[in-house]
This record gives sequence, structure tokens and C-alpha cells, in this order.
Amino acid sequence: MKVYRSLDTYVKGDRPVATIGTFDGVHFGHQEILNSVIRSAEEIGGESVVISFDPHPRLFLYPEDNPLRLLQTIDEKIERMAALGIDKFLLIPFNKQFSRLTSHQFIEKVLIETVGIDKIVIGYDHRFGKNRTGSIEELREYQDGQGFDVQEIPAQEVNDAKVSSTKVRNALLAGDVATANKFLGYEYPVTGEVIEGEKLGRTIGYPTANIQPQDRFKLIPGDGVYLAAIEVGGKKYHGMLNIGKKPTVGVFPRGLEINIFDFEGDIYGETVTLRFMDWIRPDRKFDSLEALIKAIDNDKVACMTRLRALGLRD
Repeated sequence: MKVYRSLDTYVKGDRPVATIGTFDGVHFGHQEILNSVIRSAEEIGGESVVISFDPHPRLFLYPEDNPLRLLQTIDEKIERMAALGIDKFLLIPFNKQFSRLTSHQFIEKVLIETVGIDKIVIGYDHRFGKNRTGSIEELREYQDGQGFDVQEIPAQEVNDAKVSSTKVRNALLAGDVATANKFLGYEYPVTGEVIEGEKLGRTIGYPTANIQPQDRFKLIPGDGVYLAAIEVGGKKYHGMLNIGKKPTVGVFPRGLEINIFDFEGDIYGETVTLRFMDWIRPDRKFDSLEALIKAIDNDKVACMTRLRALGLRD
């Protein structure tokens, strides 16, 4: 997949079939649209093109105290688009100048002049352009005169997917990573740097790696204990991941720390990727350090049981 990060660098291809959107998460609902783009391009011997934006328009337009947290970083989104088989990914810098483009200007400058679309595939309720006034009706106004086709993905097809980015976010915030992963079609990832922590885990027999997420706008699932995979130095391990403030042992800021099974080594400063696999229990304050250790022992047993059920452990 070829990635273009500006309109100026984009190179037109043959008979482009395009779609527009933020596609946060690239979940199954998005995949209905993206697969339609890919099929349409194959049918006419053209290329599939996704047009998206960075940063997310809501984060640019409402930067102060914006509660929006994203399901994907740009790199994660690119990875998912490539895995689906998209040919070109045009990532337009969303800035003040671009935000002022009217819907008609967007059609003319981006879709016609830059991409040269042969066909546009769009969801039934998608809006674009300044103040999101653009609609499929405006695209159809240009259809005959500019010689491109417009395909609408009807509400029924989108609703049949029974998924939205909001539903995924809500599931993750509730700790329901099984549902979130089902909606996404992959295990929810968080990438970050291993940083020094309080080193409390090693004093109770469970040393942990503390993870600082790379992207401050990345959504972090709700507090609790999870079964997770972790990619370290190109190798995959499993472990117990805790998100929370460690209320039993003191007052600490919210953090992510993982006890990696069958792993030894100094990985401070390394970039790792966590993949959430399952929920184990809520985060809670225990009456004593001994009660906390017993709970962690039980957490490990639960993690091992689930790994064996998945065929990932003898």
C-alpha cells in the first residue's frame, strides 16, 4: 500500500475508487465500506483509495478539554488498511486552511483534481467539508458532469454490522475487551515505551514493566487486570496486565504495568506493543499486602487457564 501524507505529493492512478472518513479503529462496520471499495476497484481494473485526515478533525477543531480518545494511532490505522488490501492511503493534514474548504471545494480539489475519482463509495450518513455540510446528494450533483459513479452503502448494511467506534470505545472503557476485539476483528493494541516505575512488583515476586503510551490521545481501557500479549524485540510473550493506581500500596498516578510470563531482561527504554486479550477482574484496594499477593496469584492462575484454553500454553 502506498501512503501519501499531503495533497501535493499524491500521484494519480488508473480509475480510482475512493472513500472518505476517519475510520477510527477500522472495525467491522468500516470494513463493509472498505471491502466495497476494494471489490469495485477490482471489477473495473482500478485502484482502491482511502482518503483520511490527521489529526482527527474533532481534535483539531476542539483542542481544549477534548474528551475524545482514539482507537488507533496513525501507524496502526495504516497497518490495518494495508492488511485489508487497500492500494493507496491519502492522509490529508487537517489544518485551519483545509478545515475552511466547503463541501463543493472538497469535491473539486480533492476528489476530482487530486485523486481523479472514477467512483466514490460512501456511507449513507457521511458528511464532509466545512461544517460537515457535504452529503451524498452533493456528490450526485457532480456525478454526470464529471463522469464518476457514486455508490451509497445503505443504512441496513452498516447497521447489520452492529458496530460503531463509539460502541468499541464504550466496551474498552468498561474493560470488556472480548466484545471490543470482536467488533474490531483483532486484539486491541497499545504501543508505548518501557519506563522506570516504583519497582514494587519485584518485592512481592511479580516484577512488572511499566508502559508509557506513545500517543496521549490513545484510548486506554478501564482499570483492571487483563490477560495480554506483549511484543518485545520482535518476540511475543504473554502476561498479566494491570491498569490502575495501585491503591493497596499507596497513592500513585494511573498507569499500565505488565508481569511478563517466562521473561527476564532489562527492557527499559524499549518500545513494546500490548495486545489486550481478556478481562480478569476489576482493580481494587485490598485490606493487606498479603491479600493483594493472594489475588495476584489467582490472577496468574486465571491467565494460565485461559491461555491453555486458547492452545497457547501446555
